[in-house]
Amino acid sequence: MSHPYEPLSASPDPGHTDLQSNCENCFGLCCAALPFAASADFAIDKNAGQPCPSLRNDFRCGIHTGLRAAGFRGCTVYECFGAGPRVSHSTFAGRDWREAPQTAAQMFEVFPVMRHLHELLRYLAEALALPSAQPVHSRLRTALEQTERLTLLPAEAILQVDIPAYRAEINVLLLRTSELARDAERHKLTHAPKHPKSYGRGADLIGAKLKKADLRCVSLRGAYLIAADLSGADLRGADLTGADFRDTNLCGADLTGTLFLTQSQLNAAKGDALTKLPAGLERPGHWTAW
Repeated sequence: MSHPYEPLSASPDPGHTDLQSNCENCFGLCCAALPFAASADFAIDKNAGQPCPSLRNDFRCGIHTGLRAAGFRGCTVYECFGAGPRVSHSTFAGRDWREAPQTAAQMFEVFPVMRHLHELLRYLAEALALPSAQPVHSRLRTALEQTERLTLLPAEAILQVDIPAYRAEINVLLLRTSELARDAERHKLTHAPKHPKSYGRGADLIGAKLKKADLRCVSLRGAYLIAADLSGADLRGADLTGADFRDTNLCGADLTGTLFLTQSQLNAAKGDALTKLPAGLERPGHWTAW
């Protein structure tokens, strides 16, 4: 397996392949490094650093096509944003943890840190692609280049990165990007609310009845929308950074022009053929059953 890494450009496409999961070029890190507990999302308990019993010798999942049916829904919504291949083929130069077991503990420790950095790269790339964010493009580009440099550090140095502090620093830029983008979108939309309701970060909207709600240009950053009914809702221009969409009903909802929505969020939700998606994101296969 080979996966030579090239640094990202100063203005990468948000859909850049190095910012997406690519199991073919990873040493099964999410299947070995991360813990999970028996629940609605996982059929069994597994400790951190313990390979999943379904992980094959070639680092592929032995039940990949039947994960949901086998009780591993959590696996189908996980997104590493390309951190797995980066750790496998850049940080550890293509030597897997089975071939070099002495590296396993450190590799498994680096992986979640790299995942945070790649998630930030994904958001920064999207922010740079927004014309409305032009006033902060220079700062966004600098932040992206700085984050890229962090991903190229040796394993020992990566583990020294203060992720909470660094995320907070980048979040200031992303918040400003969100404000600029939502203001621009609000001016384009017919009869858009001049002062859309603000739910506040981490709003508790679990099970909320928001069918056909006008949520244009609203900030739903970090909102808990678990099992909420957003069927037919208009979310154009809404900021969906980190919103929890587990079992959220998005049937017929309009998600075009949303900010910082990821594939893993869609994979956790329920939708149908009438759900309108932003460019670059795919309709999950399980939606056909809803």
